[in-house]
Amino acid sequence: MTRLSVNLNKIAVLRNSRGGNAPDVCRAATVCLDAGAHGITVHPRPDGRHIRTADVHALAALTGSRGVEFNVEGNPFAPPRPGYPGLLALCEHTRPAQVTLVPDGDGQLTSDHGFDFTRDAAALTPLVAAFKQLGCRVSLFADAGSDVDTARAIGADRIELYTGPWADAFAAGAAHTMLPTFIATAERARRAGLGVNAGHDLSQANLEPFLDALGRVDEVSIGHALIDEALYEGLETTVRRYVRIVECAAVA
Repeated sequence: MTRLSVNLNKIAVLRNSRGGNAPDVCRAATVCLDAGAHGITVHPRPDGRHIRTADVHALAALTGSRGVEFNVEGNPFAPPRPGYPGLLALCEHTRPAQVTLVPDGDGQLTSDHGFDFTRDAAALTPLVAAFKQLGCRVSLFADAGSDVDTARAIGADRIELYTGPWADAFAAGAAHTMLPTFIATAERARRAGLGVNAGHDLSQANLEPFLDALGRVDEVSIGHALIDEALYEGLETTVRRYVRIVECAAVA
């Protein structure tokens, strides 16, 4: 069964826009988990624009007490700075079940591409080993069509397919143009012994056809669309609807 991990970054964006602690990311996480979400995802960035170091610690404690998965995303190459100890140090202190490495620069509004595994292999290999030494499962952000065999050689346990192009194609009524590449990449990854996650711009509208086409997807990480939909339908209701989608997804 595909598992749903809810990304709470947008909750933190709203909180930070006003100051204080409202809305509370831990309260939001609790609502999501009570509604059936299988885990929580955060993507702290060095500039603290949304999820902050203190949030990662608090959510690590919460997910640990609930016995659910905590997934921390980030750029492993981003250097430490005041308020941000660096991704490896943050994971050393919080020990998430999974760390997802993403090649996003400081100035990027959001993640918009995966790693070039051939170019980045030498730099990624020791970092992946270091995260695995902490007991974290390591997933690497990957474009559809990328060299997933090299991702496996680097030492990754999973890839996370960057699904922005799928969402764009679906919205344009051209989903069929993207599916073959995503299907082929997922199949190659599984043959290489990698698990397959997916995330970015997945929504209630486009998630089910994506999962049905790809077969076995281990985990989807969904934040922006889920929070958007929750503004109108409520957070608990929205999470329950996503849980129904992933629980009914085709299994290959």
